[in-house]
Amino acid sequence: MRPYTLVSGDFVATGGMDRANLALASYLARQGGVVRVVAHRVAPELLAYSNVRFIRVPKPANAYLLGEPLLDAAGRYWGLRTLAEGGEVVVNGGNCTVPGVNWIHYVHAAYASEGTGSVVRRLKTVASHRYYRYTERRAIRRARLVIANAERTREHILKATGIPPERVHVLYLGSDPERFRLTTPEERHAARAALGWPETRKVALFVGALGDRRKGFDTLFEAWARLCARGDWDVELKVAGGGAQREAWEREVRTRGLGERIQFLGFRKDMPALMAAADLLVSPTRYESYGLGVHEALCTGLPALVSRAAGVAERYPPALSALLLDDPDDSGELVRRLEAWRAQGSALAPHVAELSATLRAWTWDRMAEEMVGLLERARRR
Repeated sequence: MRPYTLVSGDFVATGGMDRANLALASYLARQGGVVRVVAHRVAPELLAYSNVRFIRVPKPANAYLLGEPLLDAAGRYWGLRTLAEGGEVVVNGGNCTVPGVNWIHYVHAAYASEGTGSVVRRLKTVASHRYYRYTERRAIRRARLVIANAERTREHILKATGIPPERVHVLYLGSDPERFRLTTPEERHAARAALGWPETRKVALFVGALGDRRKGFDTLFEAWARLCARGDWDVELKVAGGGAQREAWEREVRTRGLGERIQFLGFRKDMPALMAAADLLVSPTRYESYGLGVHEALCTGLPALVSRAAGVAERYPPALSALLLDDPDDSGELVRRLEAWRAQGSALAPHVAELSATLRAWTWDRMAEEMVGLLERARRR
């Protein structure tokens, strides 16, 4: 195995791109070659490999925006050195500009977050978005090969950069079938009991940060308020995630008298347990290059209602089109989708199970193996 240098902010098990980066690094480490990891943070299990070298990059004030130039500088130094040794370099988006491989998990040019909170916070959001768009475009254009996590991501990359289509390949994210395994009825019952959730009501789960509108919680909240205004809606909503707007949403829930129907769980690390206990995942996201949380929910057998624009929606067969939301801004459409799920959920179960098996079979190791093979084939051309 040739030496590899991987450049990204974090290589940890939390977060979509972080989990994917960790999976690739772990796979390469097990192949026995030298693996340099240029990052702010790395999972302990990765450091247990004797052939892994961690080049720690400072993150001033714990801010990724301030750490980005340092990550770029360190990544370019070690990346160019690795290329000179005949090795390979994999970076993410705009975090490092080297003529290696750019693995894209998010396209900043495809979506601009709406700033929330104070004037300073909103100005910071605008400034950081402009900076990330600039560095992203520069780094992708410099890359020899680009890997997108979905066909939609590939389209966004081509539109934003104008690079030749043949340089961009699609590789879907993998899965951990041990951690996110198919939930049995017994496991579901045990998970509900452990969480204190009643068996008498169905539970819908929302997972995502509440710092801006990207994840679409505002659309879900309006849909939920309309449904709960009726006497026959027997589903509770659990919200897993923190963020700057959490307290504001909690106040809104109390103001609207929905405290018994919407519960905020905060940031959680026990996602497999939450997914095992829930009946539906709802993700009306406005932008999601892929959507690993939806992918993992499906792996457990949990049906997931997601925006059609999310990359993971490409994995849905036609039989599950009822779980795809056309317009994440339309709370009325979301109401109708939720009503349809409540009435016809049992008919969707076999198709969810089939998709679940497909996703579980595409493990992180299979993804990493395919990526390495793709890079080797591209180098030989």
